[in-house]
Amino acid sequence: MTDHADDRTAIVAAYRELDRLGYVTGSAGNLSVRTRAGMLITPTGIGAPQLTPGQVVPVTLDGTVTGDFAPSSEWQLHGEIYRLVEGAGAIVHTHADACVALACLGEPLPAFHYTIAAFGADAVPLVPYSTFGSLELAKATGATLRDCSACLLANHGMVVRGRTMAAAVAAAIRLETLARQYLLARSAGTVRLLTTAQMADARARFTTYGQQPGRPAGH
Repeated sequence: MTDHADDRTAIVAAYRELDRLGYVTGSAGNLSVRTRAGMLITPTGIGAPQLTPGQVVPVTLDGTVTGDFAPSSEWQLHGEIYRLVEGAGAIVHTHADACVALACLGEPLPAFHYTIAAFGADAVPLVPYSTFGSLELAKATGATLRDCSACLLANHGMVVRGRTMAAAVAAAIRLETLARQYLLARSAGTVRLLTTAQMADARARFTTYGQQPGRPAGH
């Protein structure tokens, strides 16, 4: 395949990395990248070790599929996020262990650590349960991710969005790490949560964190 070759390769590489980390098992979980025509998304029923760039599926946001492979059952979820969030360039959905555990407790990930602010909110919200692959789940998730870049899906898993596939994968790794750390802390005692003011300060600092274009070296 030559159309969107770089995006197809990036999706396959990211899917295999998440499989290596144990975030996806079999064909559970799905990834996509926005395109002018809609998106490229992982196919249904094909695991990371078997996935090839030619099996990645082009889909318009209203569900028109090109090619010989069927898209992930969660294509509507990805499409709704792209429809509602202009800055979303890539999406990762996984069933990573710690995120699933917390989602099955029916709880959001609270402000126990300042790094939560990197997702744009004081907590990583929990989307109420809906059947997987349903339009109801897609609409609820899309609405939630308008205001933050990550969420948990009750009794299901996690979803993150990023401007690029690399950014979305990094966000997924950050979210699973934080969920695991929160559950570890809670198992040892009462978790001290940060205040609204402390989280606001952390979010402000994240706007200048890391390599910033145009910033002189040494600053």
